[in-house]
Parts: sequence; structure tokens; C-alpha cells
Amino acid sequence: MSEMNTRLVLIAIGANLPHLRLSARQTCEQAVQALKNLPQLEVEAVSRWYESAPVPPSGQPPYVNGVVRCRTTLEPLALLDALQGVETRLGRVRSVPNAARTLDLDIISIDNIQLNTERLILPHPRATQRAFVLYPLHDVAPEWKDPATGKGLDTLLKGVAGQEIQPAKE
Repeated sequence: MSEMNTRLVLIAIGANLPHLRLSARQTCEQAVQALKNLPQLEVEAVSRWYESAPVPPSGQPPYVNGVVRCRTTLEPLALLDALQGVETRLGRVRSVPNAARTLDLDIISIDNIQLNTERLILPHPRATQRAFVLYPLHDVAPEWKDPATGKGLDTLLKGVAGQEIQPAKE
């Protein structure tokens, strides 16, 4: 893929329910493999995996979370369609917001694009409020700044200091 027309994409991966015989973490790892197989998407880096409590608190099982740094030539909505296809193939069923799920792929940002459509808001509107996004994001893109506010990760991480998160056990 030519560097000239590619965009930096940050994708959050999360799961807290098993799918078929796969644990939530194995599903997340399968999602990374699926991303590597998408045309027009090049995976550059994968964060370590984290375990976090559900947000908002709900009594659901803990989540496994990570972030993938990629390059793409896809337009934002085409990328969203591709990610939703991966979610569906790995058992995602859309029900109520914040429901437990087998897989969640969220576009955190695409370069510095700011977009607000019915289907997609960029940067992701709640990413900067969630430790389960910011910690793995720091692993793969420590220099990232929120396109909406210009705040860097060091500042944003201070704002989520009380949220339950830890590196996942191997």
C-alpha cells in the first residue's frame, strides 16, 4: 500500500462473551487476524491485551480490550462496513447499547478527520473517557492527540485514573 494516500486508523477491539469455543480474548485475537486479511487495510501494530470492568458498571463479565494501529485507503464508511462484517462473522449480534458482546470493533480515529453522521462519529465520541481505550491506544500510538480537543494521551489518561483496568493474563 502506497504511503501517499493512506490514512492512520486506530481501531479499538473489545469482547466479554465467548463465541463458539473461543474465549473473549481468542475472539479478539481472531479479529486482529481478520483485520490483517481485509483488503486496503494494513495492520501496523497491536497493543497488549487489557482486562477491564464494563462501562457503565452492569454485572457483566469483564472485557478484554486492545487497540490496533492500521493504515488504510478506505473511506470512513467503507471501513465501518468492513469492520461490521468482521463483527458479524465473529458472532456479534446487535441488541441494546452497552450489552455484553462477543466482539466490538470501534474506529477511534482516522487521521484527524472529524465527522458526524448518523452511522459514524469521528473521532469516537466516548473514547477519551475510557481507560480501556486509552491504555491500549498509548501502547500503539503514544503521540496520538484527540482530533476534537487536541489533548494528548498523557492528559487524557489522568482523566480516567479511577477506572478498573489491568493487563490481561496470558
